[in-house]
Amino acid sequence: MRRTVILADTRAPADVHGVHGTEGLTQWACLARRVGLNGAWEAVEWARIPPGGVSGEHRHTRTEEVYVLLAGHGEITLDGRPHPVRAGDAVLTGLGTRHGLRNLGTRPLEWLVIEMPAAPAPVPATVPAPRAPVLHHAVVTNLRRIGPVDPRIVLTGPLRLLEADSLPYGGRLPLRADRVEHTLFVTGGSGRAAIGDDVRVPLVPGRCLTLPLGSRALVVAGVDGLSYVHAELLAPAGPEPEGGGSR
Repeated sequence: MRRTVILADTRAPADVHGVHGTEGLTQWACLARRVGLNGAWEAVEWARIPPGGVSGEHRHTRTEEVYVLLAGHGEITLDGRPHPVRAGDAVLTGLGTRHGLRNLGTRPLEWLVIEMPAAPAPVPATVPAPRAPVLHHAVVTNLRRIGPVDPRIVLTGPLRLLEADSLPYGGRLPLRADRVEHTLFVTGGSGRAAIGDDVRVPLVPGRCLTLPLGSRALVVAGVDGLSYVHAELLAPAGPEPEGGGSR
């Protein structure tokens, strides 16, 4: 069966007030969610807060979350400890980590959100011992400076690769969703995606391309190159690939 990709963009975000109990405006767009995907995605989202804006502190009890900062700079609080963040940084928050984000700059702060369920706790074979406390853990890294991240350094769920990269003019990135599903968010430049044999889709900043299991796409950079954030999530239809996903 032929599978088509999911296309979304940030051109018409929703205005949301009081996110996570905090006063103020957040602009938000859902780019992909579980419907139509095989992998255990919760959602891929984009958000923006104005200068001085806050995305309130909160704790996830079921899902793990990744923030990739796209523009601006600010401060993220992780279990009560503040950490400076700016464009290019990625924040991986494990199950139970309390986190909130504040814009400290003079321009809007934008970020990409990838949320997925944590792995279920193993079922004990004998009478269970008293339940251990949830480990609170998080990592802040810079994808542009440090390079690709294997999310398993923090997360227990199905996310297998997180990277920020770019292609020069004419550069190509083949994506095949054989054992993983892909999401690619364009952060700069331009290009196109060839989907199957007959569909060509322009790629511009703010556009997101998500590939369900069984689909494929060829990403080609335009004259000014193409910059993007790319993530791979293990899908349940095949064995886990060695060293990340397949391309």
